Order: sequence, then structure tokens, then C-alpha cells
Amino acid sequence: MTHDPKTTPGAQYIDVPEDQPPGRLDKYLAGALEDLSRSRLKALIEEGRLRLDEMVITDPSAKLRPGARYVLDLPAPRAATPEAEDIPLNILYEDEHLIVLEKEIGMTVHPAAGNWTGTLVNALLHHCAGQLSGIGGVERPGIVHRIDKDTSGVMVVAKTDRAHQGLSKQFAAHSVERAYLALVRGGPKPKEGRIETRLARSQHDRKKQAVVRDPRSEHGRHAITNYKVLHSYGREPGQPVGSPAASMVECRLLTGRTHQIRVHMAHIGCPLLGDPVYGKARTFRKITNAQGETLKDFSRQALHATILGFTHPVSKETLRFETPPPEDMQRLIGFLEGL
Repeated sequence: MTHDPKTTPGAQYIDVPEDQPPGRLDKYLAGALEDLSRSRLKALIEEGRLRLDEMVITDPSAKLRPGARYVLDLPAPRAATPEAEDIPLNILYEDEHLIVLEKEIGMTVHPAAGNWTGTLVNALLHHCAGQLSGIGGVERPGIVHRIDKDTSGVMVVAKTDRAHQGLSKQFAAHSVERAYLALVRGGPKPKEGRIETRLARSQHDRKKQAVVRDPRSEHGRHAITNYKVLHSYGREPGQPVGSPAASMVECRLLTGRTHQIRVHMAHIGCPLLGDPVYGKARTFRKITNAQGETLKDFSRQALHATILGFTHPVSKETLRFETPPPEDMQRLIGFLEGL
């Protein structure tokens, strides 16, 4: 293992001897990098932080290549615990065990690289000060599911260990009702159906998820989205009748993988309007209303977590919350209705 001061700061360079017997990549690296556990190393690889000749490797079980140089990009060190911050929250329901809120656009749920402050966790540490019983032995809110930074919608967060465990079991059993409203390019065919794939981190861009194309592969994580077209808008230029320019789709999650709806909709040829990662700006500009206006001013994925229903983990009461899309998405819907 070497560290070259002329190369990327914070990176570890691991030179594998030519005579090294082949084996599992993560096993060899764990031995070479003694300060990293194998589980931590596995997580870093799955995040796309390992490279070989500019190729990103995301499979910890990949075969080791003798004589090669691997580059591991280590994230910058951060504070062990997030700090409380006085950030306004839109609370829908709260008791001693849990809190239900509507996450606003632009707020990251948990501190991470590039967003160490201003997150939902920072806000909850302030709002719930003195009310957290110690999730896993640490005074912190229990995050049982997440919503992307630029997606709005309903979330539930545990305040006690008992609530955290109960909610986690419901999410694991897929018994939580979760519905999203998505505005997509074109329209899914058929208008109602199920998308079932495996999702894994993209080999080309570690910030993206991708559908595993090989149906026999065990790589990635199982992901299921049920969808239904609620409304269709306009007509796709040059396409036959019945080919809308855009659609409003209700997506119900049976699993909760990173970017699941965004990847699944793009996978069937209907990327979310405004999606900067899985959509294409040029297709956005093709949607024009009677006045010649386009959608160029909508700069986030058009996705809102509209329904969340679950059983209260302590009182056993059935709770269900539904919120309309935020103002920017309402304006977008108004634009589409005018097509």
C-alpha cells in the first residue's frame, strides 16, 4: 500500500504484487488497509469509492487483479454526532413516541458529504431536545426511511427505541402504505402495472443507481414499484393518438431503495420531469404549451411523497397522512393541464 502526495488527497493507493494469488477483492484490501474493517470497506466499495484504471468498482466480491493499483477514495472525517439546529419543521402529528412531518424540498434527511448541516436530523435534534430516549444507545432521532433531498413529502421518525424497532419491522415487512405522485415524460404502457428489478450503484457514476440488466444476476437489491396513471397531458409530437406528452403517475413502493421511483420510471422510458440525474433536459424543452412556453424553469425531479400509512408501534392505532404536492409542482401541473 502506498500514498502518493502528488495524487488525489484523501485517497489510499494499494499496489498489488504481481505474484499475489487471486482471490476476493474485499478480503485482500481488508488485510492491506488495517485501519478499515471489512464491513466499512465493503460499504465504501458499494458507494463507488474504489477505482481501478479509472473504472469504478462497486462489487466487493470482485476478483483481485495481481499487479494492479487500486485507488480508494476515503471521505473526509466528520463529527461523530450531528449538532442541533433551530430549523422550522412542518409537523403533521407528534406524540411521545414518534413524529410525522412533511419534508420540504431541498432538505437532506441525514448529514452526509456536502450536507453536514441544515438536515432533517439537525432540525429534529433541536425540536425533540430532551424527548429522545436513546436510539441504539445514542440520543438521536430514529430515521426508518428517507426521501431524496429534492423530493417533498410525508415522513415518520421515531423518538424512542421502542417506536424505532416497531416502525423498522413494518417497513421491513412492506406493510407501510407509501404512495408518491410523479410527473413523468410520456406515459407508461400499460397504464397500470408493476416494475420489478434489481437495483445497484452505476458502474459509471457512483451518484446514480441503475437497473441490473442480467435477470440471473444476484447483484444489487430487489426493488418493486406498483404504478398507475392518474392523468395524461397533451400529445407527444409526431406520435399517434394515445401518446401523451406527460402523465401524472401514482407510484406505490413495496421496497424502498435509493432513487427507486426515479430509476424505475426512467427504466420504462418515462423519466420524471425535471430530474437532473435520470432525465434529459432536451426532452424537457420539447414540451410546449399553446403560448410557446416550456418547462425549462422546473429544476428538480417532479416527485412528492403524498401518502404514508402505518400502525402506531405502541398504541397500535392506524395512522394515515396525505398531503398535496408543493407549490412548484402545483404550478407544473397547471402548465401540463394547459397542453
